[in-house]
Amino acid sequence: MVETTHTGNIGAVARAMKTMGLNRLYLVNPKASPNAEAVARAAGADDLLASAEIHGNLVDALRGCRLVVGSSARLRTVAWPLLEPADCAHRLLAEARQGEVALVLGRERSGLTNDELARCHFLAHIPTDPAFRSLNVASAAQIFAYELHRTWGTAGEQHTEETGRDLVPAEAMEGFYVHLAQTMTDTGFSDPAQSRKLLRRLRRLFNRARPDRVEINILRGILSAAQGKKTPGRFHNADPSRSAPSSDPDGNAAG
Repeated sequence: MVETTHTGNIGAVARAMKTMGLNRLYLVNPKASPNAEAVARAAGADDLLASAEIHGNLVDALRGCRLVVGSSARLRTVAWPLLEPADCAHRLLAEARQGEVALVLGRERSGLTNDELARCHFLAHIPTDPAFRSLNVASAAQIFAYELHRTWGTAGEQHTEETGRDLVPAEAMEGFYVHLAQTMTDTGFSDPAQSRKLLRRLRRLFNRARPDRVEINILRGILSAAQGKKTPGRFHNADPSRSAPSSDPDGNAAG
């Protein structure tokens, strides 16, 4: 939960989680720590409030996560891969078998900022009546928690196309994005003061690709070369025959 204003909502979300068997609550810079109102609204889920982790920013809260889904009632001008609650639950549970995952709930009034959403791989959206989209954060949490509980109870293991891949965690991707932004500035590609939307689009691109550890090292090596941190032309005089075997016209390597 990001920058929750009313502590009662923290308690209500803790209650929603506990009724569906969830127990790891992370709070990002809440306006106040859980208090008596939160305990009252938790209605017996006091243990979740007591064990809740409080972080100063979203980046720290997401450390170690291989999959991050952000919940928002608003669709954005820069379109993000979109999931409904049932699909969201399927993805989270499938990848939770491989590592840490997170569902991020935003502020009561304004939800997640564009910069916060840019740290998510998917946007989860609860369909509502277009004439009245207002949905309390605890109500949204209950819907997602129910779908997670229901999906967990279905027979068989959950799988996605990313299951089994050694994907980089959120903090490694953040390091890459910092490196990318700096390279864009160093090479004169973009003015950092005017490139916020461009960087969000690039985040969307790489979040969609979801590189693994080897791939992110390759990308960062390319960025370092573009910054001049590699020796220019160091492979120009290399003998190609030493790095790859020659082939005959049928594609068979020559001995």
